[in-house]
Amino acid sequence: MKVSIIGGGGLVGSCAGFALQAGGLVREIAMLDVNRDAAEGQALDLLHGAAVSADQTIRAGGYEQVADSDCVCITAGLRRKPDESRLDLINRNVDLFLDILGEVTRAGLRKEATVLVVSNPVDVLTYLAAERLDLPATQVLGLGTLLDTIRFRSLIAEYLRAPATQVSALILGEHGDSMVPIWSGATVGGLPLDKYPGWNPHAAAELFTRTKGSGAEVIKKKGGAGFAVGLAIAEVIHAMVLDSRRVLPVSTVQSGCYDLRDVALSVPTQVGRLGATGRHAVELWPKEIQALKNSANTLRQTLDDVLRSR
Repeated sequence: MKVSIIGGGGLVGSCAGFALQAGGLVREIAMLDVNRDAAEGQALDLLHGAAVSADQTIRAGGYEQVADSDCVCITAGLRRKPDESRLDLINRNVDLFLDILGEVTRAGLRKEATVLVVSNPVDVLTYLAAERLDLPATQVLGLGTLLDTIRFRSLIAEYLRAPATQVSALILGEHGDSMVPIWSGATVGGLPLDKYPGWNPHAAAELFTRTKGSGAEVIKKKGGAGFAVGLAIAEVIHAMVLDSRRVLPVSTVQSGCYDLRDVALSVPTQVGRLGATGRHAVELWPKEIQALKNSANTLRQTLDDVLRSR
């Protein structure tokens, strides 16, 4: 599989490239960026590690790399300016993203290609990509709440002093303020969370609050998140490479799961070679379903605000 990373010169794109290189499943990685020197530098840095990783082709390039790519991963985005409103930032990122989609369209996508959107606001941009690209909507995915889910599991594991790989818990809905923690299905080593030694239900709110603020916490301390998001991106792309049909909380345009429609957000989604091969309405508590619907309404309002300004 060939993966082109748009925004490959930046922190998130470069960490995604490194995670894919270390994973050893992708045969070719192309780093694209408006800052060509940065993309070339990241590609060269990756290339220097080739002797102790997998046999892969690693290069920098322009949008011509898109034409024969199996997956196009879009990580490019803008940061908020001082005193800038959230909606103003969203509109600037939408403008940039639509320019990128235009370049991708002009370069041409293979009919079997998938597009993975990482740029924020990821759910809004995933919806726009599915609407504007000449691909089935199921072949356009957003990273969604996968990163939030990984953070959530890791923080639960830290609290319990349990292996993080043994924690199963989900966050669904928006990758943003209205995200929904799914406590009803949370387990550790196969045990329901409330049965696991050391669990205190009073810790739930604190763990979720910290999960929700994890991105801001990392930005404050080191300037931006990279490693965990890179691993999350690799998780999705590896599911495509292996056609593993792994169920992941990624964002797609909904067409009936939990009675949600015409909005992109994260639900348990089966991911294979051609993107979202299925969605699963796992059993949730009634209050979780209502919170998921509220999250969809929040996203729909944001999307309507964005579309009205165009």
